[in-house]
Amino acid sequence: MRTQTAGMSMRYLVLTVMTLMVLLPFASIVLAALHASGSTVSGMRLPENWHWENFALAWNEGGYSALMRSSFIISGAVVPLVVLCATLAGYALAILKAWGGRQVGIIFVLGLTLPVELIVIALYYNLSNVGLTNNYLGVIFAEVALFLPFGVYWMQSHFSSLPGELVEAGRIDGARDLSVLTRVLLPISWPAITTLAVLVFMWSWNQFLLVIVLMQDPEMRTAPGGLGFFVGQYSTNIPLLSAATIITIAPIVLVYIIFQRNFVSGLTQGAVKG
Repeated sequence: MRTQTAGMSMRYLVLTVMTLMVLLPFASIVLAALHASGSTVSGMRLPENWHWENFALAWNEGGYSALMRSSFIISGAVVPLVVLCATLAGYALAILKAWGGRQVGIIFVLGLTLPVELIVIALYYNLSNVGLTNNYLGVIFAEVALFLPFGVYWMQSHFSSLPGELVEAGRIDGARDLSVLTRVLLPISWPAITTLAVLVFMWSWNQFLLVIVLMQDPEMRTAPGGLGFFVGQYSTNIPLLSAATIITIAPIVLVYIIFQRNFVSGLTQGAVKG
């Protein structure tokens, strides 16, 4: 009994330390953003006056109206495309046992090892030849190709972990392949799909290198890309820079809070059944 209590206390201690490691840096950025613009910020000192206007100033100075619009356009297209293609491919590889599925699955796994830094220059010239630089479609297609290998691997692993009796029961009832997917498997796969969607949204929103290379027009860059140039202009203005950082990461935090339950459920399901 004493050993069990000690083990539980150790777990809570580790979780508390990890929570503080995540929250303290975030809290320091928030406090820094509330200091007077141009003032010196040290540690986690509370500001004498709370300068909420820093967020409006950072929004206007950084041109975040255009940056946010670009980020939502790109992420709003990449997430459904990756989720749809990954779900169909994972279903075909895991349930339908498509011809050559093993080789195709290996190719997708190898795609996980391909760093974007290795192909971004060649990708720029290839897309430039077909007029897809300085174009949302070019970035969307590139990000879909970049995130799809993980998506297919994730959904294939999920479908493989489901009981085969579910598919057999659906086929006995006369359901065709598409009906088995939409009526039998998808209703119990939402945690895995939600987890994939949240991960892809985070990766797409945070994508920096592809956007910087493929988007030469500053107004078409995304929020992280705009933040990179904002750093160069206001590197000594810590409050304003902190406010711009919070604006950039706010959508990710909001999406995680909204889908937290399904996100954690999907990760736990993959850890238990995968």
